[in-house]
Amino acid sequence: MTRNQTPQASSKASMHQHCRQEAETASLAKLLAASIGELIAQSPQAHLNIALEGNLGAGKTTFARHLIQSLGHDGKVKSPTYTLCEPYLLQSRKHPFTAHHFDLYRMRSPLEWQEAGFAEYFDMPGLCLIEWPEKAEGTLPAFDIQIQMEAGAEENERTIAINAFSEQGKKVIDNIRATPN
Repeated sequence: MTRNQTPQASSKASMHQHCRQEAETASLAKLLAASIGELIAQSPQAHLNIALEGNLGAGKTTFARHLIQSLGHDGKVKSPTYTLCEPYLLQSRKHPFTAHHFDLYRMRSPLEWQEAGFAEYFDMPGLCLIEWPEKAEGTLPAFDIQIQMEAGAEENERTIAINAFSEQGKKVIDNIRATPN
C-alpha cells in the first residue's frame, strides 16, 4: 500500500484474479481498458490515477502494455524505465485523451519526481499509470485505482488485485464486474 492512496477500499470496490498465463493477464487488462474507455466516453474530461505495484518481475510493465494497447494504441508500448514517462494519445468514442505511463523504479528520491515537472499530466483528460509509485513517497496525487501484482511460482503466473479508492475508480471496477465473461 502506498502513502499516496486513500486508506482502505471497500470490499465492493475490489477484485482479485489469479492469472496462470499471459493471455489471462491480457484479458484482464482488456476488461479494465474497456471500462476506462467507457468512463472517458461518458465523461470526456475524466482523469484517473492508477498505481501499478508489485515486486520486480511481477508483470507490471506487461500489464501496462496490454492495458495501453487495449485502449487503442497500435504501436509498441515502451517501458519508461529510462525516460520516466511515455505518453500515448488515444481516443474513446471520438474523445481524445492521453495515457501517461510512468516508471519510477530508477528514482533515488521524491525530489526527482517533483523536479521532473510531470504534475500537469495529472490534470489532463485520460489517465496516469504509475509503476513503482512508492518511489515518489507521498508526492503523487491520490490514486483512483491501485493494481497490486504478485508473481506466481510458474512463468507468467500472477495474482492481480484491483482496488478502487474513488467514485470513478469504483465505477471502473463495477463496469468490469457487469461485463459478461
